[in-house]
Amino acid sequence: MSIAACLLLYSFAVVVLGPRLLTRWTRAGVAPRLGITAWLVAIASVLASWATAAVFLTIELVQHWNQPAEILSTCFAMLQIVATGGAGIILQLGLFVLTALAAAAGTVLAVRLGRSLACARSRTHDHARMARVVGRRMPGSDAIVLDAPERLAYCVAGRPHTIVVTSGALDVLDDAHLGAVLAHERAHLTGRHHLLLATTRGLTAALPRVALFTAGATEIARLLEMCADDAAARSHGSHTVLGALLTLSGVTALPPGALGATGVGVVARAERLVEPACLTQRMRTRLLLAAAATLLAVGPLLTGVLAAAGIAFCDPSTIY
Repeated sequence: MSIAACLLLYSFAVVVLGPRLLTRWTRAGVAPRLGITAWLVAIASVLASWATAAVFLTIELVQHWNQPAEILSTCFAMLQIVATGGAGIILQLGLFVLTALAAAAGTVLAVRLGRSLACARSRTHDHARMARVVGRRMPGSDAIVLDAPERLAYCVAGRPHTIVVTSGALDVLDDAHLGAVLAHERAHLTGRHHLLLATTRGLTAALPRVALFTAGATEIARLLEMCADDAAARSHGSHTVLGALLTLSGVTALPPGALGATGVGVVARAERLVEPACLTQRMRTRLLLAAAATLLAVGPLLTGVLAAAGIAFCDPSTIY
């Protein structure tokens, strides 16, 4: 039981402190791939802690269902509080309700996440199919051209995945800028960025009050755009990518579920392309994010091991 309590305390600390620290370390986009990894590890660490805590809580209830005093003693062993009895049926019912609520919350989260992923998949696949029906194929490219005055270029997941460019965008982009835009969108599709966005946005929809999930979805979306910028810049140059980004920038919103060059964080991405981070800043940020990701990855395991060691240390039977 103390293992479950420690895991819940650990997850609470990550939920409270994680968004502020990770946002500060990833805001500049110095190491976007590593920043995405750190956010994903933090989210997975919290979810794993919740699931493991529920498992240990259930095991304790099954093992000591008829011994409420034993449950209380185990629960507070690390705090060296010895239960002398008198807990009675109230503690049993309280623990049963807590376990039932944890199981229900996990079930609701899984159902909501699955429903959100299914809806996102259906929406993007329908959009990709309609774009291929209504639009025309761009000569010499796998992109689809839609006749529309808005300056838009985006990609949507489907069978097959589809890159969409409006005629309004083609009117203002030269060949170099168009190549950079297409490379940006292909980087999204090759990296399967739509899956990451669908998952993080699904968690946000399921648990909108958990700041780690809401902030994580926003920051990961911005960092994914920076990753696509870097991929396009490697083949077309950062100045060309910047020019394309500024040419297409505007107030037109992208379709739901789409990934586009001007979808998120245009100003921050433009500043990053104009003034890349120096080598010292890149090394420092990479080391910081790598250390944070490592600690978050082993956090639940380390918490469980320390809690188990505390139980063994506080168990009077191990002294004699």
